[in-house]
Amino acid sequence: MSTLDLFSVTPSETADLLPRRFRDWFASRGWSPREHQLALLAKAREERSALLIAPTGAGKTLAGFLPTLVELSESVNLPLKGGGRRALARDGWGSAAGAEQAADPHPNPPPFRGREPDELAGGEGTGSENVRPALISTGRSVRRSGGLHTLYISPLKALAVDIARNLETPVAEMGLPIRIETRTGDTPVSRRQRQRRYPPDILLTTPEQLALLLASDDAPYLFSSLKRIVLDELHALVTSKRGDLLSLGLARLWKIAPQLRAIGLSATVAEPEQLACFLVPQPGGDSASADVVIAGGAAPPVVEMLDTRERLPWSGHSARHALPEVYELIKRNKTTLVFVNTRSQAEMLFQDLWRMNDDGLAIALHHGSLDVAQRRKVEDAMAAGRLRGVVCTSSLDLGVDWGDVDLVINIGAPKGSSRLMQRIGRANHRFDEASRAVLVPANRFEVLECRVAIDAIAENAQDTPPLRSGALDVLAQHVLGCACGAPFLSDELYAEVRTAAPYAPLSRTDFDDVVEFVATGGYALKTYERFARIKQDKQGRWRVANPKVRQTYRLNVGTIVEETMLKVRLVRSRAGGTGSTGAIARGGRMLGEIEEVFIEGLVVGDTFVFGGEVVRYEALVEDQVYVSRANDKDAKVPSYMGGKFPLSTYLAERVRKLLDNSRAWKALPDQVHEWLSLQRKFSRVPAVRELLVETFPRGGKHYFICYPFEGRLAHQTLGMLLTRRLERARARPLGFVANEYALAIWGVGDLSFMVRRGQLDLNALFDPDMLGDDLEAWLAESALMKRTFRNCAIISGLIARRFTDEEKSRRQVLFSTDLIYDVLRKHQADHVLLRAARGDAATGLLDLRRLGDMLSRIHGRITHKELDHVSPLAVPVLLEIGRESVYGEASDELLAEAAEELVREAMT
Repeated sequence: MSTLDLFSVTPSETADLLPRRFRDWFASRGWSPREHQLALLAKAREERSALLIAPTGAGKTLAGFLPTLVELSESVNLPLKGGGRRALARDGWGSAAGAEQAADPHPNPPPFRGREPDELAGGEGTGSENVRPALISTGRSVRRSGGLHTLYISPLKALAVDIARNLETPVAEMGLPIRIETRTGDTPVSRRQRQRRYPPDILLTTPEQLALLLASDDAPYLFSSLKRIVLDELHALVTSKRGDLLSLGLARLWKIAPQLRAIGLSATVAEPEQLACFLVPQPGGDSASADVVIAGGAAPPVVEMLDTRERLPWSGHSARHALPEVYELIKRNKTTLVFVNTRSQAEMLFQDLWRMNDDGLAIALHHGSLDVAQRRKVEDAMAAGRLRGVVCTSSLDLGVDWGDVDLVINIGAPKGSSRLMQRIGRANHRFDEASRAVLVPANRFEVLECRVAIDAIAENAQDTPPLRSGALDVLAQHVLGCACGAPFLSDELYAEVRTAAPYAPLSRTDFDDVVEFVATGGYALKTYERFARIKQDKQGRWRVANPKVRQTYRLNVGTIVEETMLKVRLVRSRAGGTGSTGAIARGGRMLGEIEEVFIEGLVVGDTFVFGGEVVRYEALVEDQVYVSRANDKDAKVPSYMGGKFPLSTYLAERVRKLLDNSRAWKALPDQVHEWLSLQRKFSRVPAVRELLVETFPRGGKHYFICYPFEGRLAHQTLGMLLTRRLERARARPLGFVANEYALAIWGVGDLSFMVRRGQLDLNALFDPDMLGDDLEAWLAESALMKRTFRNCAIISGLIARRFTDEEKSRRQVLFSTDLIYDVLRKHQADHVLLRAARGDAATGLLDLRRLGDMLSRIHGRITHKELDHVSPLAVPVLLEIGRESVYGEASDELLAEAAEELVREAMT
């Protein structure tokens, strides 16, 4: 079990833990080491793994690296500044930030830059050796021969680069002969090859790059000396399949380097002891966890909600009503981050702010689809303090140090208190000063969500999800990666995999099924040779079937499956005689990438917003989209797959409690207080454990509205299942729409009459048994399951997106996976990938566990209100009907018109 530490030390203990050179460096900056930083040094000295829970600005990153910097400085007998011996020179072939050359009096590389294999033997397989091999003379300088000491894993490439930049300062100022390099997808191939032959002391990388390194036959050579792994933003990694892949990589590292200890760095989470299990090998049939160190003393954040002077919209997510007030906040502060929840929102908001930017403020745009060079440009300007505002998405959620950000604005509801805390932490990277944030709700329901999120933050209440179970498709990718590295025995790999926390409960049957799948594709596919990726030799070891399998694996490693992306290039227009005519000029500046499915809906001449400017679609040539600058106020905004966060279970519960407590309404803005009071007058406000169902006629149709407050995903699944049941009841439903708070179904049948006459039993309609046969029948014919299966097939490596000479198009992938899906459903219903797809659907797109909990909560507590017309609470969800295809300002105008009409009805 872990121990929970609120660490405290005396000055003498500080001196014992921190060498004089480091104490002098802290003092030169006017700092003193924080207790949690010293705590990690103490844990390292005891050779224990540890999880540090600390808010932004607490010096988490320095705390994670201090043990490594101290050990490396001690292992080379580093002289003190001002002493009789001069500091040891760097070897001249890699700076602290991973550049090719160091600031060295001998700029040329030394004549001998390699390590013989036996030089790594000093650290192999031992946990007690504290002294690394000393020094080797190269004739020009001195270099250490101890191999890779510390591996740093980041969920973001930008974060790895930023950490390297920040580490350079203490390393250079203390004169430490430590080589630090980064390895991401942007690292040149030549440097990646050199890193494998001549590892740095500290390597900063991502989960995908770690998987690639472990899948090489020289992985034992590279990692046998590894003493420590630092996992940054661990709370963000473990909730996804990337966390599963990382956990399997950790299991492999523990086998290669038994002396390895882990340090996890995390924001505040709901269950720190559970997260700490990720950092240590799990013993069979039991559980183990790292020690937990909690940093105290942080100033609580100051979080406010904008009480707009404008009329608060009933629906929508743009928050355009508050843009003048947002602009004023940017003007009043030195640097402001403006967070939105989707990339399309970011593009739209940036355009709107730029149009009203009469003061010429330096405002930039940052999201994951922009070209990497454009993102780096924004990041550098941000760090240098040259920007007044940045409109951004979750691409800036995590802990990159953006300099002096003094305000965070969150547009729309936060969806979770822990996510909001993460964003607020971007403001003011100073531990003892309060971060400032303003929440800007886009509609009336979001006011409720913002209010309870602010209360949750004041109570330091967290809503991080529990650790996930390891996915079988990720395991299949890992099995193939292991075979790419070296042949393996099933028994040995099974024991190794179960040391990873997400896979500790893995049954031998599931493991054997995964290995069989990688070897043959499964029973239904084993006659197809292309699905046979590994084979057994005479000793029973599994190895790759042929070299092409290894190549394909390297090109497709990872768990992030994105829609097919097309490169967007800016060229001169050929329209209206303002540019070239005839064939469009090739080349052009790269703006970024856009999803193919969006471009498929355009015709030449259409305009859309991308990279913060309006562009005209000129041509599509292979995987290149050519665009020119345009000026169109009604330009479309690309909608990207993913990017929408679900409302957390915790905040949903708090919203229901707020609605049930009418005395708390007084703290809400007057417009929202009035809205809820009108709902109570005309219908009813639902209690905490109650489901309110309203039925009413409107426009020749009959409406059925319910208010589960369980998030859009659960509501969409509920809508699918309810419409099936209403069809069987002959209520003739025509469609449904869901938002985060409510679900609306409309049809031809008079639902009020059916409920009144007992023809429609609401308790039977919402019976939890809908998650049985009804769910299976719907999934069997649902395109959603095919999409989920497609992702699993790509992650598992069954279907490769990229080959050495080409990349499969979206249509080719669709055809391949849909065909396989139909074959497996017919001939092998228990296939590993079908099981993986069902698991993904249940926890992700369908949110079945949450829906099941809701159905149990409301059983016997359903209240029906038969109304003559729409209620005030129903207005927002009815405004969702038919709005998906409307873009930009036209959307707001149409919504406003529809809202006025609905509000007039609701008030009569």
